[in-house]
Amino acid sequence: MDKRTFLKQLSVAGIGTMAGMVTMGTGSDALAALPDGGDEDLFWATVRKGYDLSPDFINLENGYYCIMPLAIQVRYFAHIKEVNREGAHYMRTVQAENKTKITTRLAALAGCSAEELIITRNTTESLDLIISGLHWQRGDEAIMAEQDYGAMLDMFTQVAQRYGTVNKRISIPHNPASDDEIVKLYADAITPRTKLIMVCHIINITGQVLPVRKICDMAHARGVKVMVDGAHALAHLQFSISDLNCDFYGASLHKWLSAPLGSGMLYIRKEHIPALWPLFAEEGKEKDDILRLNHTGTHPPPADLTISDAIDFYEKIGAARKEARLRFLRHYWTDKVQDLPGIIFNSPRSPERSCAIANVGIKGMPPATLAGTLMEKYHIYTVAIDKEATGVHGVRITPNIYTTTAELDQLVQALKELAA
Repeated sequence: MDKRTFLKQLSVAGIGTMAGMVTMGTGSDALAALPDGGDEDLFWATVRKGYDLSPDFINLENGYYCIMPLAIQVRYFAHIKEVNREGAHYMRTVQAENKTKITTRLAALAGCSAEELIITRNTTESLDLIISGLHWQRGDEAIMAEQDYGAMLDMFTQVAQRYGTVNKRISIPHNPASDDEIVKLYADAITPRTKLIMVCHIINITGQVLPVRKICDMAHARGVKVMVDGAHALAHLQFSISDLNCDFYGASLHKWLSAPLGSGMLYIRKEHIPALWPLFAEEGKEKDDILRLNHTGTHPPPADLTISDAIDFYEKIGAARKEARLRFLRHYWTDKVQDLPGIIFNSPRSPERSCAIANVGIKGMPPATLAGTLMEKYHIYTVAIDKEATGVHGVRITPNIYTTTAELDQLVQALKELAA
């Protein structure tokens, strides 16, 4: 028996053992039983059965981490078992080949070449690699928004302290009059010293979707590169990286793709690969080989292997159907509360500028108090957002595909009572 056949049989045996567990089998069966027809209520009720949800609270904080459905957990645990059984033999023989196959499949989903994509641990690692890896010189400028993620803003600050660069921050309005208003904010900040623009695909604190392609086209016409924070966009919105015309794109796969924690990706336009410094030195690879930038030492393969299973689940749901469901859930509750007295609505009102995520506050109530009250009194878990620089004071509400309208009705009732 050759090595590949042997490892394949080990994998199948491990999966069979895990699928025999009662709770895991239920999740896997639920995925297989998804109805093909157009009955949306039945479809999403079946999807919900495939999750192991806490009975203690309603989880409306899926923006941090979208928990794995049981169908993906089955595969994840099987991969852990397989790698643990094989040990160094697995790591030294088929690990690299398997990761290449998964990268190729992920690139097809993301809409780019596999030669321009690497698997990372999260968006922070991906984008910090770019920020720290560029060849900065004193006086070079970078443009970003107050609404950008803190970890990347911190890295820009560190680069400025280290190399003498200049960071210029703009602020994105919650309800812009048009895409042009947003594009102009970035355009007006550009000078001859501008080297890089960072832009969110979806702003994490408000859920606002930005016109990435228009920003990239404008920046490139002025000779400026664009790095996109796509932490919340992949498997949330339907898009292709190649259509965005960006230079760099980072995402977290443990968010909307529902891969295991510690799964991310980074796209780098091929022409930019040779000019970047890796986070960890890697010798023996050509300058234009993106794997030169992917060295992190010994890395646990099960999370990487499960990315392919998460893609299976996403494709079974259907990209268009998932995005439509997330938009429906968002507007189901926001349409009921956003104009009520006492409510502060911190997200765009235009449907095309948002999807699943929104942010809401109560006048006179600190965000931490609101989040605590929702959890303690109403058993609804959210996260407080209190950022003076952005004017966002509220809680982020992020349903997922397993969320029911009955759960959102409880949120609406809680907000009405607190606002009153």
